[in-house]
Amino acid sequence: MTAIVGILCNNGIVIGADSSTTFAQGQHRTIEQPSEKLFVIDDNIIVAGTGQVGLGQRFARIIQDLWSNKKFIGHHIDCAKQLTQEAIKDFGSTSASKGQYGALVAFPIAGKPYLCEFAVDDMQPEFKTEHLWYCSMGVSQPITDTFLAFMRDTFWKEGPPMVADGIFSVLWTLEMAIQINPGGVNGPVRIAVMESKKGKLNARKLSDDDLLEARQALNEMKTSMRKLRDSHTPEDSTTPLPPFANP
Repeated sequence: MTAIVGILCNNGIVIGADSSTTFAQGQHRTIEQPSEKLFVIDDNIIVAGTGQVGLGQRFARIIQDLWSNKKFIGHHIDCAKQLTQEAIKDFGSTSASKGQYGALVAFPIAGKPYLCEFAVDDMQPEFKTEHLWYCSMGVSQPITDTFLAFMRDTFWKEGPPMVADGIFSVLWTLEMAIQINPGGVNGPVRIAVMESKKGKLNARKLSDDDLLEARQALNEMKTSMRKLRDSHTPEDSTTPLPPFANP
């Protein structure tokens, strides 16, 4: 079980994931254990997957090999198609059925960051754009998609956020999913970013200390919302409601 969130920002990319893996025997869950689902490859590529752990390990290896062999060149769609082709070929070599794995991948081409979703159903790639710049995957998607829509309506009406706001948004979305999911999604939240450093795109995983500012901003946001609620609450809360009018 997984919760993954990705945001294409004005100045980079933010991807976050929960840290829980559910073991199963057939269709029956056995135990839930902490695990890492978010990986940074050669300080250049971010990968977060949902589904079978073994397929995720193999997909990360495919990405590593293509990057090492300098295959991330040309048009970004062609790069994504090659990832899909290699993944389907590799998964098929052990008769893995479709619908067992999907991923979010952030990678650079010619100094520009790209965020691509590889669908669980068939590993087909879909890039996030300035028109639809966020997505989520995993069992908690009904929660995370809804919350991201709330974030867009509240904070992003004019377009994608900056990386700092993206970190805040991913943190809040995943924290919400962890709090109210029906099971299989748990903390701690892990977040990685891709942003320009000295004119070159760099990918890194954020530490707990790196997230302190975002957590403080989240606490301040909740406090402000409670204060706003209180400012609209009548002093005399015992005032009776007006009588119901019969038609």
